Amino acid sequence: MSLPPPPRAAESHERAADVVCVGETMAVLGPPDTGPLAEQSLLSMAIGGAESNVACGLAGLGRRAAWLSRLGDDPFGRRILAELTARGVDVSAVETDPDRPTGVYFKDPAPDPDHGPGHTRTYYYRGGSAASAMGPDLAWHPALRRARILHLSGVAAALSDSCARLLETLLVGRDGRATPGPLVSFDVNHRPALWRQGGHEAADAARSLLALARAADIVFVGRDEAEELWGTARPDDIAELLAPAPTVVVKDAEHGATSYGADSAVADVPVADVPVADVPVATSPIATSAAATPYAARRRTFVPSLPTKVVEPVGAGDAFAAGYLTGVLEDRDERSRLRLGHLAAAAALRTRDDVPDMPSRTETGRCLALHEDEWAATARR
Repeated sequence: MSLPPPPRAAESHERAADVVCVGETMAVLGPPDTGPLAEQSLLSMAIGGAESNVACGLAGLGRRAAWLSRLGDDPFGRRILAELTARGVDVSAVETDPDRPTGVYFKDPAPDPDHGPGHTRTYYYRGGSAASAMGPDLAWHPALRRARILHLSGVAAALSDSCARLLETLLVGRDGRATPGPLVSFDVNHRPALWRQGGHEAADAARSLLALARAADIVFVGRDEAEELWGTARPDDIAELLAPAPTVVVKDAEHGATSYGADSAVADVPVADVPVADVPVATSPIATSAAATPYAARRRTFVPSLPTKVVEPVGAGDAFAAGYLTGVLEDRDERSRLRLGHLAAAAALRTRDDVPDMPSRTETGRCLALHEDEWAATARR
């Protein structure tokens, strides 16, 4: 897996981005404090969307990031463009739809007995949105060809049939391409409610997201969502299931993240060093039919998470992807990529905003320089 080189000086007028992120961004409305949504008379407005969250994180870490999508010709769309621009994200390729609206979602931090502290319920109103009209034609946009990395998310696959075809074109449709293109990064980002709203069964989401993930160059997936989708709970088994994806990153919340890749620059980590949930692997048709390379033949790296007081988990996975991809662009070793992911995710966990302020490069540089034992000791506090 090789990263395309930076654009040549002669191409600088084209404002080529390191990473182009494609997907929907919405206006986010929620309480200004931690009170239940139903009891509020005033709401604060922000923006949020998995792919643009990643773009903001990348820009906050000093990389050139662009966001490609569609917005309604309405105040919400204008707010999104203004805020992304202020955060350093290139939005010059975003299309405005005169007929369809910008999507909106609401946050409700009301206590939920089925989840731990810091959980926030989200209510989406995005059916028929401008972004849901994206389709395969967008795959030929010049901005995508000039990028070094293209970042996608499983959220977009659930928006509409045309969005699903766009992701299939960008991922599965790359087979046999005559010319090299950007690396493609894919975050599984399973949203069960969104798939149900589109009239899809759970098995539909499982099949679609598995096919898309296997076609990517870099895959991000949560251990819990892999178990829910495919009945596969152990990071090692998840990596096998997602082969032949060259790099698979399995995130396990407060425990840490494990990456698998044939081209990792670090030594193998013994299996016993990686904590995994003691849950048997399901024998679903999807899990048992995977033609995967044994994980033992791939390099395996585990980095524990940093202890963080969780204010709200929304956006942490997107921040992790931004940190990790920054490490890829900077040609860092695998442990440093995972550390950058954890540092960015911790910043997201400490705020109610979907888009956090990224840690300074002074801070990330200090943390990346820690010896492995020092990092592990910090993570065990």
